[in-house]
This record gives sequence, C-alpha cells and structure tokens, in this order.
Amino acid sequence: MGILKRFRDIMSANINAMLDKAEDPEKMIDQYLRDMQDELGQVKAETASVMADAARAKRSLDETDAEIAKYQNYAEKALKEGNEQDARRFLEKKAELTKGREAKQQLADSTQVSADRMRQMHDKLTQDIATLQERKDTIRSKVAAAKTQQHINEMNEKIGSMSRTDGISQFERMEAKADRMLDEANARAELDSQDRKEESLEDLEAKYSSEGRSDIDDELEAMKKNLGLS
Repeated sequence: MGILKRFRDIMSANINAMLDKAEDPEKMIDQYLRDMQDELGQVKAETASVMADAARAKRSLDETDAEIAKYQNYAEKALKEGNEQDARRFLEKKAELTKGREAKQQLADSTQVSADRMRQMHDKLTQDIATLQERKDTIRSKVAAAKTQQHINEMNEKIGSMSRTDGISQFERMEAKADRMLDEANARAELDSQDRKEESLEDLEAKYSSEGRSDIDDELEAMKKNLGLS
C-alpha cells in the first residue's frame, strides 16, 4: 500500500528539522500545518477503510468458527442418538468449513496488522499537529524577535560602514564655513560703521570751517569778485 510508505515517512519526520529548512519559519509553519491537516484527512479516510476491512475479515472468521462449532455439536448429538450417517454428514461440513478457515485467518491477521499500523500513523500525525499548534505562537514570537535583532544588526552594520572620521570632518567643515560667514558679516558691519563715522567728521569740519561768517559776508565777497575789486 503506497499510502503506508508515505505516512511512515510522516511518522519519522522531525518537525524541528522541517522548520530548520524553512526560508521563513513564520510562513512555512502555517503551510506545514495546512499540509499536515490535509494529510491527516487522507490518513483518516484510509485508516477507516483498512479498519473496516479488518472488521469484516474478523467477522467472517468468527462466523466460520461459529459454524464449525455448530456442526461439531450436531455431529456429537447425532452420534449420541445413534445416527452415525447424520454425524458423518455434519463432520464433512465441518471439514469443509475448517479447510476455508485458514485463508480467512490469514486475511484477518493481515488486515488487522494494516489497521494497527494505519491507526498508529493516524495517532502520530494527530499528535504532531497538536504539538505544532501548541508551539506555533512560541515559534512566531521567536521569529519576530529574530527579525527585530536582524534589523538591529543590519542598522549597526550600516552605521559601522560609515567613516566616523569623514563624519567629523564634514561637521568641522560646516562649522568653519559658518564661522567664516559670521566673520564676513561682522567685517562688513564694521566697514559700514567706519563709513558713517567718516561722513560725520566731514560734516563737523564744514561746520567749523564756516563758523563766524554770515550770509551777507558771503554775498559781499561774491560781488567783489564780480566787480574785480578783490
């Protein structure tokens, strides 16, 4: 029976080994559960069929044994009543049934062995599924923790791959640029202030250079120049 070999493999399968081979245990565990549930349905149907065959074979054997015992009893009664011919006929029937009983015994034995093996596989698969169901949440938690740690590791590797010296150098360059911009701004402000101081000084000189003179004096001086008197 091909199904026996197939599910013998299932019985010997190691769930941890299956999970180790999975690329993504969180996804694969659900897939394994679905596959195992499907396989359990097939095993259950096949097990029921084999068990039914074993039950029929056993029932047929029991019926034959009952018939043999019945004709044995009839033969004994016939002899007790002095009917040897009748007893002979009953014993002939008993011999016929006994001859066919050996084949029925073999069939009953073989079907019972198959039924027992199928039942063991059914129970093993049922237990494996129950165990995996119980461990599913734990496995998922471990996978989640592993993924988180993996992400942290990747971030650390990414940060570690960056040159710390280059980072500081870039920062210092920006700081120096900011200092230069501030110095330039301060220098310009100083120049603007100096320009304002110089203009104020010229105004002051003009004030003092014209002190003591009136508009009339200026007008007279101009007239003298025009008349050639000065």
